[in-house]
Amino acid sequence: MTALSLLLASSSPYRRELLARLQLPFVYASPDIDESPLPGEPISQLVQRLSRAKAEALAATHPATLIIGSDQAALLNGRVLGKPGDHAAATAQLLAASGQVVHFHTGLCLLNTQSGNCQLTEEIYEVHFRTLEPAAIERYLSAEQPYDCAGSFKAEGLGISLFSGFAGRDPNSLIGLPLLALCDFLRNEGVELP
Repeated sequence: MTALSLLLASSSPYRRELLARLQLPFVYASPDIDESPLPGEPISQLVQRLSRAKAEALAATHPATLIIGSDQAALLNGRVLGKPGDHAAATAQLLAASGQVVHFHTGLCLLNTQSGNCQLTEEIYEVHFRTLEPAAIERYLSAEQPYDCAGSFKAEGLGISLFSGFAGRDPNSLIGLPLLALCDFLRNEGVELP
C-alpha cells in the first residue's frame, strides 16, 4: 500500500460520507477557488477544470499526499444548473426540471503531490424527473432545504421521490463523488482496496 496520505479537497459532508465508504483514513480541507464558469466553457471542461483546481489549490501545503478534487454541475436543456442557494432559485430549478431529463456531470481528479501524477475524468448521470406539481415542490423544499445541492435535490434523501428513473454507471456520482472511478485511480497509485 502507498505511504501517501489521502486528502479530500472539499468541505462537502456528502462527499465525506461517500469517501468514508472506502474505509480509508483521510482528512479534508476546503480549497479556496473561484468556481465561476469561463465564458462559453462546456460543462465537461468546467467540472474537470474545477476538480483539478480544487486539488491543485491544496497541493503546495500537502506534500506526499493523494488529493481528491471533485466538482459537479447539472445540465437541463443546454443550460447549466448550479447550486440554487435559496428557496426561490430551488423552486425555479425544480419547476424547470419537472418532466425533464437532467444530466449531472461530475468531475474527478486524483493528484499525487509527490510524483505530480494527475488523473482526471468525468462521470455523467441522467435523472428523469416526474411531473412535479408546485405544491409537491414546496413540500419537498420545506422538508429538505437542498439549497447547497446542484439541481436542488438530495438523491440520498427525500429527493428520490422527485424522480421516475435514472441512467448511468455510478449512482455515487449523482451525490458528488464518483467512487467507481476513484477506486480505479487509487489502485493506479498503489492503494490497496478489496
